[in-house]
Amino acid sequence: MQIVLDYLKQNQARFVAELCEFLRFPSVSAQPQHKPDLQNCAAWLANHCRQIGLQAKVCPTSGHPIVVAKTVRRKNVPHFMVYGHYDVQPPEPLDLWKSPPFEPRIEGRSIFARGSTDNKGQHFAHLKAVEAYLKTGTPLPCDLTLVIEGEEEVGSKHLAEFLKTSRAELNCDAIVVSDTGMPDIKHPALTYALRGIIAFEITLCGPSRDLHSGGFGGAVDNPAMALSQLLAKLRDKNGRIAIPYFYDDVAPLSAYERKEFKRLPIKDSELQKLLGVKKLFGERGYTPTEQRSARPTFEINGLTSGYQGEGSKTIVPAWARAKITCRLVPNQNPARIRKIVCDHLKKICPPTVRLEIEAGHGAEAYLVSPTSPQAQAALRALRAAFNREPVLLREGGSISIVNDFKKVLGADTLLLGLGLPGDNAHSPNEKFDLDCFESGQRMSALLWRELSHPGI
Repeated sequence: MQIVLDYLKQNQARFVAELCEFLRFPSVSAQPQHKPDLQNCAAWLANHCRQIGLQAKVCPTSGHPIVVAKTVRRKNVPHFMVYGHYDVQPPEPLDLWKSPPFEPRIEGRSIFARGSTDNKGQHFAHLKAVEAYLKTGTPLPCDLTLVIEGEEEVGSKHLAEFLKTSRAELNCDAIVVSDTGMPDIKHPALTYALRGIIAFEITLCGPSRDLHSGGFGGAVDNPAMALSQLLAKLRDKNGRIAIPYFYDDVAPLSAYERKEFKRLPIKDSELQKLLGVKKLFGERGYTPTEQRSARPTFEINGLTSGYQGEGSKTIVPAWARAKITCRLVPNQNPARIRKIVCDHLKKICPPTVRLEIEAGHGAEAYLVSPTSPQAQAALRALRAAFNREPVLLREGGSISIVNDFKKVLGADTLLLGLGLPGDNAHSPNEKFDLDCFESGQRMSALLWRELSHPGI
């Protein structure tokens, strides 16, 4: 292994320069005008993979292409897959960036650019680890396939179908994803659970048009008021969701998990300061860490009704609308929770307004045992690469494609994130820590040995 690790150390300057080249592509999947940029980015990535000794191809879809790069397949050798995405979030608002989002800027040990941590820098670390094996002639203890898509930021629209049509080629023992995070560089982490999600939009319809509040106010129910009162009934004073049967399938946290949560470095006071809130709030009986990663939620993402312009307009609005998401935890079925929530909304909706519900996307939560041989192998690789004791995380966000990996390929996903809380993913001035980049390469190089012999 030492020749591989030495190669990584000796080539860091070049790796950073190559990452900068990768980051210059404005591969914004949500904006149609960037379709050529995504195609060019995919072509660049496939060519780069070929240059380091991988077999690589660009697989077209009816959306943005998928890049598949792999080592030569051998018989009776473990096979693992690395997943990442080369598409990025829109950079707006541009005026809040200290430097242009697609002109990488290095300041100290951070590289600033859109997509640096989410997700180009993270999966590029894996690619450099593979390069170190191939360029030094060091045999890999396993076969590897990298699948890097261009639609993660818009819901991975075509990847699930691609998995089905490429099942034989992608059949593997486990999938590795570095698209999550760690508390800080002293606490590398294995994320063993993600929350699921359901999204929907509710509208309360009142009068057939906006009404003069002086002429009709008091004689008709105000949809904005009715919506506010309806939503207020959905959470009690202890922060618990007041919808019957909502918690029926929620598994309690184990003593082992709660003990691991206590090892995490961030204190409640630090979290409060980081978030800029007067006081933290959450479901009674759970810590803030448990609340934001291991408990289900009912969140109002947006509210709108009536006049929103400058000055006053005295009306009773014709309608009021709320955008809602519920984060779900393992064992909660998205379809069942959606029905439970919608049935309850219909039940408590006042007869003075008409309720309309528009369903959105949904995804199951994900859980892999942190004590499994593969998880323990990943923890060993983290420990050796960072020279720190790793921690276990549940993360509150959702990566729906990991459930497709399990259903289609029958393999578990190991989430080994390299991002830091202050990396500004999805925000202006996104950055990636170059120490995380370098340590992530070492982790990846060590990981293949550990995963290939998980029982040792």
